[in-house]
Amino acid sequence: MNSELKADYVIIGAGSAGCAIAYRLAEAGKQVLVIEHGGSDVGPFIQMPAALSYPMNMKTYDWGLKSEPEPHLGGREMVTPRGKVVGGSSSINGMIYVRGHARDFDHWADTGAQGWGYADVLPYFKRMENWHSGGHGGDKAWRGDKGPLHITRGPRKNPLTRAFVKAGQQAGYPVTGDYNGAQQEGFGPFDATIWKGRRWSAANAYLRPALKRPNCTLTRALARKIVIEDGRAVGVEVERKGKIEVIRANVEVIIAASSLNSPKLLMLSGIGPATHLAEHGIDVVADRAGVGQNLQDHLELYIQQAAIKPVSLFKHWTLWGKAKIGAQWLFTKTGLGASNQFESAGFVRSKAGVAYPDIQYHFLPIAVRYDGQVAAEGHGYQAHVGPMRSVSRGQVTLKSADPADDPRIEFNYMSDPSDWEDFRTCIRLTREIFDQEAFAPFRGHEIQPGADVQSDAALDDFIRAHVESAYHPCGTCKMGSVDDPMAVVDSECRVIGVAGLRVADSSIFPRITNGNLNAPSIMVGEKAADHILRRTPLPAANDAPWINPIWQTSQR
Repeated sequence: MNSELKADYVIIGAGSAGCAIAYRLAEAGKQVLVIEHGGSDVGPFIQMPAALSYPMNMKTYDWGLKSEPEPHLGGREMVTPRGKVVGGSSSINGMIYVRGHARDFDHWADTGAQGWGYADVLPYFKRMENWHSGGHGGDKAWRGDKGPLHITRGPRKNPLTRAFVKAGQQAGYPVTGDYNGAQQEGFGPFDATIWKGRRWSAANAYLRPALKRPNCTLTRALARKIVIEDGRAVGVEVERKGKIEVIRANVEVIIAASSLNSPKLLMLSGIGPATHLAEHGIDVVADRAGVGQNLQDHLELYIQQAAIKPVSLFKHWTLWGKAKIGAQWLFTKTGLGASNQFESAGFVRSKAGVAYPDIQYHFLPIAVRYDGQVAAEGHGYQAHVGPMRSVSRGQVTLKSADPADDPRIEFNYMSDPSDWEDFRTCIRLTREIFDQEAFAPFRGHEIQPGADVQSDAALDDFIRAHVESAYHPCGTCKMGSVDDPMAVVDSECRVIGVAGLRVADSSIFPRITNGNLNAPSIMVGEKAADHILRRTPLPAANDAPWINPIWQTSQR
């Protein structure tokens, strides 16, 4: 096998987990090569936090993937942005930093991901973090202060941002100074991967420092398949500069290509459900039924309210306003351009008997679509709200054996009756929060769904037409015990049935975590790096999370 390029460890994907792995392996003196299909992340559309709606709609930075028509959403094809750029989706996401709830990780451990309980992963969250409270409270003892990943909080100057937390409190919910600390449940300030006014992506935090070392290199190429000889991964077949070649791995290949592209790559390499591979004429290397299965995501609705005072960000929603914000940011890295504007959060339980939050709120002091294309009528505000633990599951499969083809993505959203019940609850709870005294000085009419949308049937029609992905796909290469027929990787991220091959990204999540997925994806990279280096994992933590003592009998 002739190859121009080789390294001890070849990592596919310079995204959230891949960058963290590259950093830790290079730090340990290993020869590392990172393969990334996407281009540079330099430029204001990525680096300016307030410009977050732009890169996820630009072919330059996004894979441009779409789901198949969703049968329970009237046949809608749902966009599924994934970062095709250095930094992966951490370069195009909303920069919101949520670890997930402690119970999420305990569930991982209970279902076969041994060594991934909360006590096991908390030290890795601390290792990766350099957290700054910004004067907004928080649980310092629960947070890291020496890691590469800077995490900050917005200034929270907008009165609507503060009113949201106050309204949550008035509605009877707790206030939390740090949802990433001891107590997730409640309303409080959002954490964001923003530092000194710039998006602090995995590329900025991890990859750039790693590439300064002589033992870490980045190669632009499209990974076509894993080269496997005698049951062992020995390299990656890539298309580079118009030619097909092999990049050899002396020790291991690590796939960190996202929950949509990682299973695709495994299947193209002969690892997956044997019958599906046979359909596409692919020789079976390892028959793993779970590859591409267990697809999960978060859906959300935008509940929008008009504002009777000119306090929202709408006044900046002009060409001149945006230019002014952009210029200030360009020269000073300050002002509205230095925040993602998601500065207040909420995590609540939908009903009594639910042990920990299963609904998340993102509050935004403007009524606008997530892609930034449509601002609603004048001044307003909105809450993005959605359930955290849908039981619906989808799949990622191959459209063909051609590596250039997109995978077939079927989320199967809203396929369980409980999904509809959960979303109706989300709408009604949000209306109640917006109806509190804290919003009285600002509250106009309800823009969306609209005051006349009240019955279950009317709410369901609204949900079907307007529900959107929160862009949190995961779970398609599930981590579990080696005797679990649906597990794809073991507890050390090793692909079951193939030596010298690991997967480490959001695809290995056994179940989706509470909140946004960037933080747990980076944590997976951090912890996987220790497994790759055969280090003893960091000592387990003893911190016990707060669980609402009245959870069995009360919703709040």
